[in-house]
Amino acid sequence: MIDLHGIFPPLTTPFDKEERLRPDKLRSNIHNLSRYELSGFLVLGSNGELVMLDHKEKLEAFYAAREAIEPGKLMLAGTGCESTRDTIQLTREAGKAGADAVLVLNPSYYKGQLDQEALVSHYAAVAEASTIPVIIYNMPANSGLDMNAETILAIAAHPNIIGLKDSGGKLEKMEQIIRDAKPGFQVLAGSAGFLLPALKLGAVGGIAALANIAPAQCIEIYQLFREGKLEEAEALQKKVVALNLAVTRQWGVPALKEAMDHLGLYGGTSRRPLLPIKKENKEQLMRLMEELL
Repeated sequence: MIDLHGIFPPLTTPFDKEERLRPDKLRSNIHNLSRYELSGFLVLGSNGELVMLDHKEKLEAFYAAREAIEPGKLMLAGTGCESTRDTIQLTREAGKAGADAVLVLNPSYYKGQLDQEALVSHYAAVAEASTIPVIIYNMPANSGLDMNAETILAIAAHPNIIGLKDSGGKLEKMEQIIRDAKPGFQVLAGSAGFLLPALKLGAVGGIAALANIAPAQCIEIYQLFREGKLEEAEALQKKVVALNLAVTRQWGVPALKEAMDHLGLYGGTSRRPLLPIKKENKEQLMRLMEELL
């Protein structure tokens, strides 16, 4: 069992202007973010453009990140693929690369056949084959499939499945999972937009895009909650919502990378079909950053 308490940034994947992978920039971003009291890093989550990379590039990103992540900080690796076979292969290779746990997004293309039985079977096969713990990833905004509490709880029964990153934001469902899951099962908020509400329900932390550009604020919300300073935590939670929305559902990964470039990190381009943020939206983004940072 590994401890998932705390804040994890889902790292972006750096590309140059020709959209070639830049592992050196991934390492430098990790070094820069390691100045903060983060619990670890997620490599190749949704913000890491996982679906845009080929298999070789995914492995290159895993090894580059592991090289840069300091001892004592966790490396979580996104390994969800559409087939169980490919997910198992990438999960095993993430373990060989030094990941501490894998984050597995559910397959979603054949939604009509992906009932509870199929999803439980998929995750069980991955968990059985994995040499490291597995974390469920529910991301309906991207996958188009929102796993219900009953399905997640059935998946979570496997002994090698230790937690859930839920980006759906349905607090009632999150509360049910936290209440009814096996002892020690750890739930992480999938967005800074509902970090504090999730912590109040019993979540142990968060994997939040905002932690790439506002790590101090995300960590402070977590620490204030842990110290029982709820009024201060609630005030800061309200402040982060607008910028968080801008770099997630509103303008997405290109906006997050633009914000990183502005802060002296390496954002760079996103892979097409994702387009750069528009000029007028960039101006709004800069204003939101000035207000929070």
